[in-house]
Amino acid sequence: MRAGLPQSIRRRLDPQERYGLRLTLFAAALVLVAVPFATLLFQVVAEGPAARLDGSLADRMNRAVDQHPVLLRTFELISHLGKPLTLGVLVSVASIFVWRRGQRRLAVYLVVTVVGGGLVDSAVKILVDRPRPVVDHPVITAWGKSFPSGHAMSSTVTYGALLLTFLPVLAGRRRVAAVVAAAALVLAIGCSRLILGVHFLTDVVGGYVLGLAWLLGATAAFEIWRVELGRRPAEPLAEGVEPEAGPALRR
Repeated sequence: MRAGLPQSIRRRLDPQERYGLRLTLFAAALVLVAVPFATLLFQVVAEGPAARLDGSLADRMNRAVDQHPVLLRTFELISHLGKPLTLGVLVSVASIFVWRRGQRRLAVYLVVTVVGGGLVDSAVKILVDRPRPVVDHPVITAWGKSFPSGHAMSSTVTYGALLLTFLPVLAGRRRVAAVVAAAALVLAIGCSRLILGVHFLTDVVGGYVLGLAWLLGATAAFEIWRVELGRRPAEPLAEGVEPEAGPALRR
């Protein structure tokens, strides 16, 4: 795709250039917000075909598990892993841990990324003002507005930031396993909100898209900070946001 771009632009998008990776991450975040999220937002606000499908899908998923208490309990437990309190505890513990290992910039990255993501989610919820689904057999009660899903967005941002923070500690199969486990957990949390009848499908997908965009943007900003301090450009998606922190975090 880059082959057709002017050479000057290709150089700046090249991860080997001084600001190449940061611009690439910012561009990816911008595209995620400008195209998929904007499309979902338009569907929700204008009550387009995707939004109309949401209601019937929510009812069908709710009926599928209504008579299965074990399944409901399982999805409730999974949903708790995306609650603000749970995520807040995880980030607090991780931030204290890396701070005590002398990695204060990592602590700042975790706190700012996660707290900032929560504020963005709350602001979008207020602006869109979409009511929660009304299903035939309510299982749990959720407060606040529906779009985007706070669980989906916050779990994407939080578990993604934790993964990028501790990636330098992992290698080989353990690194692959951590990436797969984080992705599976985030997907399971989003699915649990659908099955429990407290979110529409577009809420969850919108939460994923906005959360990924925020995570990429925050990581790009952190990388700019890193380069301005005179450190080598890193490849956060491959080696974590602070590759040199591995030995300190292993202690």
